[in-house]
Amino acid sequence: RDFNERCAQCSEVNWGLTDGGRFYCRSCHNVTERTREVVNTDFITNSRVQTISKGLGKQEKNDGGCEWYICEGFQLVLKKQAEALEALGVCPQMKDEILCNFWRCYLQKSKQAYCKRPAGETVKALSVCESSTDVDSDPERPSLLHLLSLSESEGDLQTDCSFASSVSKVSESTSVYSGSVDGSLYLMKNQKEKLRMTMPMTLSFCYMALLWLREPITLSELLRFVVEGHIPYLNVFQHFPEKMKLCGLDLRIFCVESWPVYEEVFNKMHELAAFLDLPRFPDITDSCFLHPDMLCMKYLMEANLPDELHNWTCRVVKKIGIGEVDFLTLMPGNKSTRKVKYDVLAAAVIVVVLKLLFLLDDHYEWLLSEFAEERNKSNTEGGPYFEFKKWYEMVKQSLDVKQKKLDEERAKSLWRCEKPLFYSVKNKSKVLKRRQMVVNLQNQFGKLSGSVRCAEKPNPSSFQLSWSEENTDGSCFHGHSLKGVLQEKCGLLTAMNPDYWLCTVKLCNEKLCGHLAHYREVEFPQSYHFILGLFSFLLRIQPSYIHDEVCMIEHKLFNKKLYKKLKYNTVLRK
Repeated sequence: RDFNERCAQCSEVNWGLTDGGRFYCRSCHNVTERTREVVNTDFITNSRVQTISKGLGKQEKNDGGCEWYICEGFQLVLKKQAEALEALGVCPQMKDEILCNFWRCYLQKSKQAYCKRPAGETVKALSVCESSTDVDSDPERPSLLHLLSLSESEGDLQTDCSFASSVSKVSESTSVYSGSVDGSLYLMKNQKEKLRMTMPMTLSFCYMALLWLREPITLSELLRFVVEGHIPYLNVFQHFPEKMKLCGLDLRIFCVESWPVYEEVFNKMHELAAFLDLPRFPDITDSCFLHPDMLCMKYLMEANLPDELHNWTCRVVKKIGIGEVDFLTLMPGNKSTRKVKYDVLAAAVIVVVLKLLFLLDDHYEWLLSEFAEERNKSNTEGGPYFEFKKWYEMVKQSLDVKQKKLDEERAKSLWRCEKPLFYSVKNKSKVLKRRQMVVNLQNQFGKLSGSVRCAEKPNPSSFQLSWSEENTDGSCFHGHSLKGVLQEKCGLLTAMNPDYWLCTVKLCNEKLCGHLAHYREVEFPQSYHFILGLFSFLLRIQPSYIHDEVCMIEHKLFNKKLYKKLKYNTVLRK
């Protein structure tokens, strides 16, 4: 306010201060040589200190930044993600209790905090200082930003602050190309016995906490919310405090240039649970959202399939025992139990039921559809017969529209951070000026092309495809009947179709090749491929993962027949 000179470049009087204390023009970003003179009158001699302020109270660097550690950056990321999940309706206990304890345990197990530095160890391991990133909140209640600073009150958990100070003394030689203290050491460190923190692992932490609380969010939904921008992941470091400078190697750690992959997040979650020595997770019972019966009901509604199919999915789940508590509940470190992908498992059960009833061989399902169409012409009582052909055309049309919209959104997604990154006072004005030019050009081209600014992103929903029974156009198939494909035998409804084709006769070793069976589109009927593609879109995963679960269910369902067939073939060869 006291500096009223006009800018030599644009003649405007609109000054701001750089981190170095110099005046720069907010209009054209021209930086002057003049600096602001500050007289500090806050300190009065012989005054008594009443409080000690925490936060980023570490030694400031020459560029206005402060010392910070990689684990503090991930701590901020976890906090932002937990807050986003809480805004979506997740239990508040997830952030301050469950995720908080998981993070503490990880820091202690990986010897980054809450532990004593081993005697004689050189400056190679990661550590954190007693004063960490803090926010204004209740100090007696631990939250994700308090974890490291609460080590004194834990008693048995201690942070080696002397080690942190020793790291800061050699930070110039070890982290020359990093804004953090331990950025270069973090990437150089060979951690075969430890899990090194990465951005996808933040989602593994979140999913592990959701699974512990048995929240009604599957992993596929979690990753979809990330892609849609409801959960911070892409360019999340722009929410870091101004004094936490990201530079060089830090960008390799916190900048992501691809969306998270289902399999990677899933596997890392199980590795984390075993690494942390977590006990058996709370039981997944038939009343939990993650139970196959519940998820099958959800996916049947979203796929616009008849409600009567739910009885068949429940029969399959009960027949092969995949609804048992011991099968569904996670037991960390137990290698004898199979890792359950709850959403993929439910989708695979539906695929198997459709094969049982409609065969999906590109021939039988169309014959049944023609039969149902003829019956519907003369049907005057009850609900209409389910027509597979009509359902296929309706769902395919809607799926193509959604897929095209998804591809366009992915193509338009901005991978670069909106907040410009600069690493020194010297080039800050150039970066800001270049950024302003880019924004101006984008606005001008937008006006010329007549493009409308994107509206606010819609609220997240568990359903990507919605079908209303109130529509009069017949687009909803929930109330349609399966009488055209069922027959009664001994008081039980059975499928008219007596045949069934297996996706594979012999399963592969999942540990060796990563899949139970290999999926090639040309080797399977188009109807089967369409069904896999539908659930692949709903779960945002590759069709091969659903195919794996289908093969596993089939071998459990037809185990005795397969065993006899394999044994018979072996005898013939001998």
